[in-house]
Amino acid sequence: MKILFTKTALGLLVLGTVMSSCSKREQSQKTGITYNDKNNGGYQRFRQTHPAPGPGLVPIEGGTFVMGGSADQDVTYDYNNVRRRVTVPSFYMDETEVSNQDWLDYLHWIDITFPSDRELYYNAVPDTLVWRRKLSYNEPYVDNYLRHPGFQDYPVVGVTWDQAQAYCSWRTDRTNENILRETGRMVAWKDMGKKGGGGDAGIAANGQPFNTDIYLNGQMTGPGIDGKKMMPNLSPNAQAGTGKGGKAVRPVRMEDGILKQNYRLPSEAEWEYAALALAGNTQFENIDDGKVYPWNGLGVRSAKKKTRGLIMANFKRGAGDNAGVGGYLNDKADITAPVRSYQPNDFGLYNMAGNVNEWVADTYRQTSFEEVEDFNPFRGNEFTNKRLADPSKGRYAKDKYGKPIKDPAYSGKKLKYADMLALQQQNSVAQSANPNAPLNNTQASLPADSLSPKNSGKAYNPDARGEKDEVNKALYGTTTLVNDHSKIYKGGSWNDMAYWLNPATRRFMDQDEASAEVGFRCAMTMVGAPEINPNGKPHYPVKKAKPYKAR
Repeated sequence: MKILFTKTALGLLVLGTVMSSCSKREQSQKTGITYNDKNNGGYQRFRQTHPAPGPGLVPIEGGTFVMGGSADQDVTYDYNNVRRRVTVPSFYMDETEVSNQDWLDYLHWIDITFPSDRELYYNAVPDTLVWRRKLSYNEPYVDNYLRHPGFQDYPVVGVTWDQAQAYCSWRTDRTNENILRETGRMVAWKDMGKKGGGGDAGIAANGQPFNTDIYLNGQMTGPGIDGKKMMPNLSPNAQAGTGKGGKAVRPVRMEDGILKQNYRLPSEAEWEYAALALAGNTQFENIDDGKVYPWNGLGVRSAKKKTRGLIMANFKRGAGDNAGVGGYLNDKADITAPVRSYQPNDFGLYNMAGNVNEWVADTYRQTSFEEVEDFNPFRGNEFTNKRLADPSKGRYAKDKYGKPIKDPAYSGKKLKYADMLALQQQNSVAQSANPNAPLNNTQASLPADSLSPKNSGKAYNPDARGEKDEVNKALYGTTTLVNDHSKIYKGGSWNDMAYWLNPATRRFMDQDEASAEVGFRCAMTMVGAPEINPNGKPHYPVKKAKPYKAR
């Protein structure tokens, strides 16, 4: 089946299946049952499409590359980026770094949604004190950099890894909520303040803001939430609803392909692959030329006629030279620069070198390249389960912000239903005592074949990222700064020398720390076929399934 990439969200929302009013309907290839027919059980199927990226993202077609291969020297003598060939699946990535304006949008939402929760707002504010230096007059940046409109298009800094993760979660919910409200699947924005319309911006009728997981689990529906253009419910068990003519309707499901995947931090491999953008140097699976930086060539100046001699990124050219000579500034910036400065790389990404370093999702270990998988490498897995408040109904437990409470994963495989219920009952006392506290792993009470993927009888460890591998605590701060919360950042900044602009370089910082040289951008998983632009490329012909006719 030929799969096309749709560039607009509108294409994603179009239902490609032929509904019950049409003469020809798609059939199941294995049973012959007709889809989208309310008379035979209401099996529903929608057109297979390549989902459009979420707002701000561009598609990155994945492939193989040598991770660490673009580094030509090991300046720090860490030997921490050993070359290794890996494969990165296709994904989406932010065209630009997250800006101050983007972060102010986030703070504004918190302020209007939880006006009395000053702790939540305080914890979301970046650390503007990162600009302070003992022997520098940077106080104007402390007061102005985040909030003054003169800096609104500059990358946000002073953000910890944990804060960046929280922003990604918030962005996911706001994007999906906006899709549902703009398309009529939930109460429209303009009707939110009206009687029975769900209250003020961001607050649903149940008194909690929209959450994607809670919505997809069927826990966010009813008067004041349901929109005028809900999805038709063809199930024979459906009740007459609020649809046109009293027809049964339902909330959007994952199967509909309407909601976006989660925004998240990119993995280190994804970030390095996207920064190099070797796809621009590839013909017929042959890479014509490698790269040292996100652009071609060994230098840091433009060779094009119209921009010849201009610096290609925002970095520190030398000691005491952050901007160049007055009257002809070499990189047009002294600290950070607007997020759309300089030329994008061959994937269309801005500032993948310089401006600010960027957080990635991985936990740092010196030997990461040697110990990760060669497909979709990542060191940061911490497996969790959503806590069930009512196992018999499959309803998630929620915290005070309307988000599902997540506990360490209980097993490396799907539990038997009876075991799952028993585990929930064992934890019910702990839940009632402290509803928001993570539950202890209680695998010891489960059958041995549920505990380990290899049936070894050993307790399953939900922390598979290697974050909690042995670190000598006594030597922390003496011979190493690597600990359980060390996270990687990459890309070089306005205050770094040119070496750090190489995508293979890697540094780390505690996830609770922040810097005036570190920001971030988001990524999103791409679902479906990895090929983004199939047009004009050879493909094997694939025959359609023959329709079944009952005899």
